[in-house]
Amino acid sequence: MAVPPSAPLSCSPFYLRRQAPCPQCSWGMEEKAAASAGCPRAAAVPCFGVSVDQDDILPGALRLIQELRPHWKPEQVRTKRFTDGITNKLVACYVEEDMRDCVLVRVYGERTELLVDRENEVRNFQLLRAHGCAPKLYCTFQNGLCYEYMRGVALGPEHIREPRLFRELRCARQTSPTQGKHGFTSSEKRPPSCSLTMWRPSLRCCGGLLARGSQEPWVPGCRAQKLHLTFKPCGYCCEAWLIALEMAKIHTIHANGSLPRPTLWHKMHNYFMLVKNEINPSLSADVPKVEVLERELAWLKEHLSQLESPVVFCHNDLLCKNIIYDSTKGHVRFIDYEYAGYNYQAFDIGNHFNEFAGVNEVDYCRYPVRETQLQWLRYYLQAQKGMAVTPREVERLYVQVNKFALASHFFWALWALIQNQYSTINFDFLRYAVIRFNQYFKVKPQVSALEMPK
Repeated sequence: MAVPPSAPLSCSPFYLRRQAPCPQCSWGMEEKAAASAGCPRAAAVPCFGVSVDQDDILPGALRLIQELRPHWKPEQVRTKRFTDGITNKLVACYVEEDMRDCVLVRVYGERTELLVDRENEVRNFQLLRAHGCAPKLYCTFQNGLCYEYMRGVALGPEHIREPRLFRELRCARQTSPTQGKHGFTSSEKRPPSCSLTMWRPSLRCCGGLLARGSQEPWVPGCRAQKLHLTFKPCGYCCEAWLIALEMAKIHTIHANGSLPRPTLWHKMHNYFMLVKNEINPSLSADVPKVEVLERELAWLKEHLSQLESPVVFCHNDLLCKNIIYDSTKGHVRFIDYEYAGYNYQAFDIGNHFNEFAGVNEVDYCRYPVRETQLQWLRYYLQAQKGMAVTPREVERLYVQVNKFALASHFFWALWALIQNQYSTINFDFLRYAVIRFNQYFKVKPQVSALEMPK
């Protein structure tokens, strides 16, 4: 679609940079930890003074492209809309068929400032980019941001549960001479194990299932260790291994520094107050009464705060479509960092397990069974700790994760009630809220009965 010539965008006189440390601000405390770790400061991000119409994105998006890619001929720019998101609106702009150089323009959803701290999102984006976990952030504008397209395939629940769908990913399992479970044929070399490489901020030597370690810089100025992981053959799908490894990598960002309080309770309290004060009169009969919600929120905080789940840097919204698998590089990356921040380790994992059920067609029969969870958690802990872990450690995390999965249901149910009130995106948010609340109350008794290992 061609774009008519227009005057250059006005650029604000300031750039979004990391702020000075503040004892009350999660970013300020993270900044202090980053400084102590010797990480480089994030590059400045241009902030353009333009607002893109949510109902007519293309003209504004193409005007931004003129600034970001001035060498592109306007008449050659192609666009593609992405419709999976239920918070924002997204369009890709590119000129080459393979989308090798592609700019994503994301326009914030209506009133989403009630749900998301947009300045914090930009800082988290920069932080993850500095650690090799995010694409390039090109600019921000008044109601959105532009960033690099991450090549690969957005996963679905079926990809994580059915490894046969990802034949390219060389899974660690010996198969039959003709056609194996993961798609290897007799003409292909079947690997006896899966060998993966990741980074973790540590100077400790690797052990257990880690084959070797080497002192190579990950981010200039940061202490880091590149670990080469070799896993024994097993039947569990490799996508899940890669997700566990990537999450462990993110969870170790500044893990040795001063950590702030988890964002969970502050955000859930804010969401609840919005529901109570602005949405309560219009609540459906299928939604629990505000008094019930207030009581449950207090119960969650009291019980989950006692579990001693570590506070780490979390994605906090790891639904399947936020996981991109790149078959050429053999890794996964996470996208969309709106809700990222320091939080309970068990919440991030439990939330991911809940997302196995899907979003558009929710089915909690897909929630991973105990055996699958224990395998996943073992891979995660081994990657995070850099050594073999005991069954007790895995069991302890299993209990924490399933209890914090309750908080995940409650969090996104409140979120959906707010979205139902304000969002212009074509999605049945009220139905989704009811589904999450129903699942919360359904599994609460059995999850509450789980006991930490002695």
